[in-house]
Amino acid sequence: MSTTSSTTLRLLFPQWQGGNNPPYFLGAQLLAWLAPEASGPVEHVPVPEPDGKPLATEDGIVGRQVLLDQQISARALIEKHQPDRIVVLGGDCLVDLAPFAYLNERYGSDLAVLWVDAHPDVMTPKDFKHAHAMVMGNLLGHGDEDFTRLVKAPIKPERLLYAGLQETLAVENEFIQHHGLQSFGPAALAQTSKPVLDWLASINAKHLAIHFDLDVLDPNEFRALLFADPHAPAGTFDGIAQGKMKIAEVVRLLRDVAQVVDVVGLGIAEHLPWDALALKNMLAQLPLIGSKR
Repeated sequence: MSTTSSTTLRLLFPQWQGGNNPPYFLGAQLLAWLAPEASGPVEHVPVPEPDGKPLATEDGIVGRQVLLDQQISARALIEKHQPDRIVVLGGDCLVDLAPFAYLNERYGSDLAVLWVDAHPDVMTPKDFKHAHAMVMGNLLGHGDEDFTRLVKAPIKPERLLYAGLQETLAVENEFIQHHGLQSFGPAALAQTSKPVLDWLASINAKHLAIHFDLDVLDPNEFRALLFADPHAPAGTFDGIAQGKMKIAEVVRLLRDVAQVVDVVGLGIAEHLPWDALALKNMLAQLPLIGSKR
């Protein structure tokens, strides 16, 4: 049922400060280059290129003010077009804050949100200092007040479903249980999309916004992920859930839901192209072609 129209806005949002991970800047640009050509307007959210300088921690959040400024810029670009649909190419997970807040205001109780992610993204500054892990909590109306203020109509918990969610930390599990958030793990979706289709039918969803965090994918199959960082010391990611879904499983799931509900939002985040980054840095040092030739 999902269609393409002139009111589909494509938003290139190379935000990297939410996870304080500069390679997201290149990752978003490569996503934009790899993606099929846009059929509607394209806007670039202004994000400063990483310069090696450390980000300040303000009120418990790394890069807090620059992140807020970027969300305000993203919302202004959205309001400029007032689109029916939005595609977001990021960047860390926080890139979906302004777009999903807009879509929830536009479609109200007819909108559902499918959060395809290994992590729930419901942390607060008391628990964690990187805002990319807070975005779903903000969209639900919880967390830092300046970020939640950007969400004029919080998403209702019953309109949210996690797909591919892995083991959660105690603080995340407490939040999920308290708000009655629903989820289906990789095993439940490995062979069928039926659990998600049944959920969409049960809430009578007419429109759907999909957040697709690439880290829901199995790092043994897809390597452009945080957990495949070739320079990370051994044990860096111990205790952090890693994705287990296959590319074909996610593609099947998203194509299946698009047959029964109008997909009005698709955000793709957390692309970390380690090999491309290594090649880029190598080329910059070579004679004749390099920046110091």
